[in-house]
Amino acid sequence: MKKVKRGLFVGRFQPIHKGHIKAVITLMEKVDELIIIIGSARKSHDLTNPFTIGERVWMMRSALDEAQVNPSKHLILPVPDAIMHSVWVSQIISYSPPFDVVFSNEPLTRRLFKEKKITVENVRFFQRKIYSSTEVRRRMLIGENWEELLPKVVVKIIGVIDGVNRIRELAISDSPFGSKKVV
Repeated sequence: MKKVKRGLFVGRFQPIHKGHIKAVITLMEKVDELIIIIGSARKSHDLTNPFTIGERVWMMRSALDEAQVNPSKHLILPVPDAIMHSVWVSQIISYSPPFDVVFSNEPLTRRLFKEKKITVENVRFFQRKIYSSTEVRRRMLIGENWEELLPKVVVKIIGVIDGVNRIRELAISDSPFGSKKVV
């Protein structure tokens, strides 16, 4: 049996944007199979993590289908945060099939995997200043055009779940004065 080279890509994907999809497509050119870890699986309904794990899996799967990414070449796994950073990599390993390389630019993620002697490679970002989940949430909150940053199917899903109003209501409830915060 031929060994399958697997890569691991970790993110919160709050929400999935065009930059994420571009990154996944680029990473899949480097490996036979890509494991997409959707982190912070227990978190939702706050300004940094407004969407549930079920919604994010739905968004990711739908966006990859829309981009015509072969579903037999990727695996989407939800993983909750660990209680301590020092056990997080072991937790990822226990949730995931074996993998050969981790793709991340996030300093803590890189450090933790390197400490476990796991190869880490950079992710080539696609217009990072524009394509960022923080920017998407900021635009949703203040009424700017956020739809252009997301795959069409993710825009539809956010409409179905009333995601923009969720973020706006969370912003009001998070403020002691009832004013909107920028996320």
